[in-house]
Amino acid sequence: MRRIAISDIHGCFKTFKRLLEKRVVLTPSDELYLLGDYIDRGPDSKGVLDYILNLKKKGYFVKCLLGNHEEMLLKGVELRNWRSTWLVNGGEETLESFKAKNIDEIPAPYFDFLESLSHYHLVDKYILVHAGLNFKKGDPLKDKDSMLWIRRWYHTLDTNWLANRVVIHGHTTTETAAIKKMHQNLKQLPILNIDAGCYKVLSIDKGQLCAYDMTNDELYFQKNIDF
Repeated sequence: MRRIAISDIHGCFKTFKRLLEKRVVLTPSDELYLLGDYIDRGPDSKGVLDYILNLKKKGYFVKCLLGNHEEMLLKGVELRNWRSTWLVNGGEETLESFKAKNIDEIPAPYFDFLESLSHYHLVDKYILVHAGLNFKKGDPLKDKDSMLWIRRWYHTLDTNWLANRVVIHGHTTTETAAIKKMHQNLKQLPILNIDAGCYKVLSIDKGQLCAYDMTNDELYFQKNIDF
């Protein structure tokens, strides 16, 4: 049994499927933890969500976190001003994947799934979160907004509060070489960003989807095959 973490798929269904089936080789005995941002920017957000839901339907252990892109979509349902924010941040591509003209045409079961998502998971010695933690708060796990949106927070790390745990997150796209370096230096800085900028295929040393095997302390990378 392995515990696998992946973040920031961003509508890249083919890449996500290839990573799980050919690189990680996920089995029904494994546990899969997804850290948010399943939708937007890539060409097949619907395909990503359907694949996740199908894994769960088949009995796979899949735990999913809310990402800031899912929050933008959910807020856009009720608040008109959030609709435009979502659309310019990749929402247009998500609508196209659903063959929908607006948010209201996305089927309700997808919203039911997104509304059920948590902001963090505690797994063994790991804290799994989408964006990061605000250590300026007394209890970082109570600051839901920061868990979805925060950037540039490493300098606030409180190792006493962390108590030998490691934070795994995404949200901020990072070069593959930098992710590997963070992985090598976890004893010095117990934080690992696994957002390898999957949709950024034109950026240097990005355009990959990363998985972290928490059980065996191993990284997997899959080059984007959606574009």
